[in-house]
Amino acid sequence: MAPHNDNKGILLVEDDPAFRKLYRQVLVDAGWEVAEADDRPKARAIAKDRLFPVVLLDLMLPPDGTVEKGLMQLSEIIAARPSTKVVVVSGAGDVTHMLKAVKSGAHDFLTKPVDPDVLLVVVERALARFGLEQQIDNLRTSLSQQAPESGMIGRSPSFLKALQLAEAVAATDLPVLISGESGTGKELMARTVHQRSQRSFQRFVAVNCGALTESLLESTLFGHKKGSFTGATSDRRGLFAEADKGTVFLDEIGDMPSSLQVKLLRTLESGEILPVGADRPSIVDVRIVCATNRELLSMVHEGQFREDLFWRIRGAEVALPPLRERPSDLPVLAQVFLGQCASLSGNGKAKQISEAAAEALLSHDWPGNLRELRFEMQRATVVAGDCPEISAGHLSFVAENVGPSKGPTTLQERVEALERRELEAALAKFHGNRTKTAEALGLSRQGLLNKLGRYGL
Repeated sequence: MAPHNDNKGILLVEDDPAFRKLYRQVLVDAGWEVAEADDRPKARAIAKDRLFPVVLLDLMLPPDGTVEKGLMQLSEIIAARPSTKVVVVSGAGDVTHMLKAVKSGAHDFLTKPVDPDVLLVVVERALARFGLEQQIDNLRTSLSQQAPESGMIGRSPSFLKALQLAEAVAATDLPVLISGESGTGKELMARTVHQRSQRSFQRFVAVNCGALTESLLESTLFGHKKGSFTGATSDRRGLFAEADKGTVFLDEIGDMPSSLQVKLLRTLESGEILPVGADRPSIVDVRIVCATNRELLSMVHEGQFREDLFWRIRGAEVALPPLRERPSDLPVLAQVFLGQCASLSGNGKAKQISEAAAEALLSHDWPGNLRELRFEMQRATVVAGDCPEISAGHLSFVAENVGPSKGPTTLQERVEALERRELEAALAKFHGNRTKTAEALGLSRQGLLNKLGRYGL
């Protein structure tokens, strides 16, 4: 039987009646339901058929009262309920126990006596992390049926509106104009239109109208005859001919020279293409999808873009929202890119995103949109090295703003701060001798070098 999942339930495992009463009162007053256990067997029995988002676990519990047994139970909880966030509470608050608890999978660590305000903050963070991971899991399930072949992923209302419109017009032969800032995924959306259309088994060809000179763009689109200009040593079929019965994607259509706008309009109206140097046109059957990051209507009013062409390519306009307007999509998109990084590197398992890093992603403006996010995840994967989790300090746009006076705030950051201090102390002790430092810390030389690189030591 699947365990009952209660997003407001907290399991409190504490043998001291006074502490248990205090924790329960603080949590109940904050609106959470609390289940209690004063020893390990009771805790196991309670957790058997119920999934608790958060477990507050005292390491030193009856019947043995040892930290080692407490760490074993921590590992058992994580193995049985990987999504549960375990906050270890113990009077044994030294660095060794803290690091062992973290390595065993603890989400956070508190030492007695626990300040009620600190307890609430830690529990709220744990619940937020649990909720975020649940949302990501739900998104992964729902997104498995959502244009996976195109890479168009998201559940935010503005994105879904654009995707639904694209899918609606895909079955028709209407021209489609995709608008949006640079990096929002306009070509991916164009490919989605093609893949959902009756032309999906035919060719999809793409050209950036701003990347080629006028003469080269004309030849690329319409083709040319041998001898029509210097260097034309043979006939060449243009992309319109290559994509016959398929789709032509014209990226940055606003950068197309006015002379070619006239020629393109003729092709859209009649299906005729006239290769450079040819005497007679030929007929093609293509679907046109255009994209721009410019305000074409403003360009029309300013005389920079033909009005008749504008209304011809704007059969249906799909407006892609910038990433800063898709906050609910950020975590899953970031995780998708991390998965791609892991696949390309051959490492297999993708890195996870820490709570602090997730908050940093949400607070960033993303001027480069999806392209910038993909780069950040690629860079963070490299910077994180062997660390299984991406922390805020691994992100380029926040790394320089993390001042030493602010101090670490999340568990991951506190552990990293401790690890850095241990490295610095060991290096100082052995006068920078890396071999002796590695031996003292129980690391391989390469493992030490990776950590030194990660912390800039």
